[in-house]
This record gives sequence, C-alpha cells and structure tokens, in this order.
Amino acid sequence: MQRPDTMSNAPKNKRPTKRWTPARIGIYLFLISAAAFFLLPLYVMLVTSFKTLDDIRESSIFSLPATLTLEPWAIAWTSACTGLECTGLKVGFWNSVRIVIPSVILSILLGAINGYALAFWRSKYANLLFGVLMIGVFVPYQVIMYPLVRLLSTVGLFGSLPAIVVIHSIFGMPVMTLLFRNYYAGLPEELFKAARIDGGGFWRIFIELMLPMSTPILIVATIMQVTGIWNDYLLGLIFGGTELAPMTVQLNNIVNSTTGERAYNVNMAATILTSAIPLFIYLASGRWFVRGIASGAVKG
Repeated sequence: MQRPDTMSNAPKNKRPTKRWTPARIGIYLFLISAAAFFLLPLYVMLVTSFKTLDDIRESSIFSLPATLTLEPWAIAWTSACTGLECTGLKVGFWNSVRIVIPSVILSILLGAINGYALAFWRSKYANLLFGVLMIGVFVPYQVIMYPLVRLLSTVGLFGSLPAIVVIHSIFGMPVMTLLFRNYYAGLPEELFKAARIDGGGFWRIFIELMLPMSTPILIVATIMQVTGIWNDYLLGLIFGGTELAPMTVQLNNIVNSTTGERAYNVNMAATILTSAIPLFIYLASGRWFVRGIASGAVKG
C-alpha cells in the first residue's frame, strides 16, 4: 500500500490567470483615456504656474519649468488685480469662507428637518409639499433671479452677507430635503414608533434619535453643499456685491484683466488656488461620500 503522502500527486489549485481579452483591453483603454482627459489640464495648469513668463513664451505648454518659481502663486494670492484693487485672491477666499459656513449649516439643517418631517410626521398635504419642494430642484436660477433681486432690495438686504446666505440656503433646501427624506425613509420605522411610545416629541426625537443616526447622509450633504456653494459664480456675482465677492468672482476678474501683459502663470496659479478647497474635500472624503450614498441617500 502506498503511503498517504505519495498517494496523490495531483497539482494544487492555482489562481486563474487573467486573459487579455478584447473587452478587458477596451476597459483599460477607456479608463486610461478618461484619466488622461481629466488629468492633462491639471498637469498643464501646474507646470505653467511654476514657470516664468519667458519660459512660457519659449517652451511648450507640456514641458517642465526650466526655472522653478513660486512668484506667480504669491502674486495670485496677495497682489493680483481683481478690478480696481490689486489685493489678490486672499480677500475672496475669506469672503467665500464667510459665505460657505453659514449657508452650509442653514441649508443642511432645514433639509434635515424637512426630510425628517416628510418621512415620519406625514400630514394630510405631506406629498403635495414634497412635490412642491422637488419642483424647486428643477427651477433654473435665471427664472427667479430678478424677483429675488427686487425682493432683497426692497427689504434692504441686497449686497449683504445675510442676503447671499439666504439665497444659497433657499436653492440648496430642495436637494437637501430630498436626500434626508429618502435617507430617513430607509430607517426602521419601529425606532420612531418606540420613541413616540416613550413620549418623545418632534424635536426630541429629531435631536436625540435621528441626528445621531444621520452621520453618513450629513457627510454627503456637507460635501455637496460646500463644493456647490464654493464653486458658485452667478449667485456670488449678483448678490455678493463688490464687498463680498467670493473667490470665483475674483478669479474671473483676474483672468479677464486686460491691463498689461497677460500673465498666464498667475492665472493658472489663481485657478488652482480657487479649486483647492473642493479638490481637497473630494480627495479627503471621497470614500465617505460613496458610503453615505450607498447607505441610503438614493433610497426611497
């Protein structure tokens, strides 16, 4: 009789080798092309922002800087002309911060309260109210821009910080309501009923039960609102005025300046500085955004 260790010489299971099928090759080619489509402009902006003007004139837009310089970044931040004043983007940066923080907090808070009420405290006209809010998602800004300007001018708020915060909160509320309503609709209703039996009211259930369970959707809502409000140009231009012009408006003024020689290196540096905050947020919290969406943001 053969010994157990020599009875079988069958080959061990091997991991299947990946075959380069036409479909797999096509997928990789598409992914590489898509990555190049989005990364190539970023590469051009980066290398141009570190070049001198002489280097830009004498070299290709894809070539690396012959002389590395940080002067365009310093000019873009501190002394680039954004109209009659040459104070750079730093003023617009702090204007954007002052606009974004209260606008994000207010729009998310209103959306969370509306979504919670529509998901659990269903009144007779709850579906009608939800439909009206959803219509607001598809209304173009331009349709109601003039009435809003007239309204804010009448009450004396036009061109002020409260005005632009209220405008961003109003336009953000329908989308935030949709996100939170769908998220809360996916939660077990037994939790809400148990809280009601224990004597919880509207605000107590919302603050002590719903908000602690809303971390995933709060992250999604924050990312959407911060990037959306930070990147806004039209509302900031109209309702912010000259004193509260956000970073995007000042970037447009720098790029479209017609005085003297066009400084492409300063323009590229200013563009990267303006987009740095949304880009950092997406890179730092992208996986949380996907988790929040997957955990119920599009359910219901």
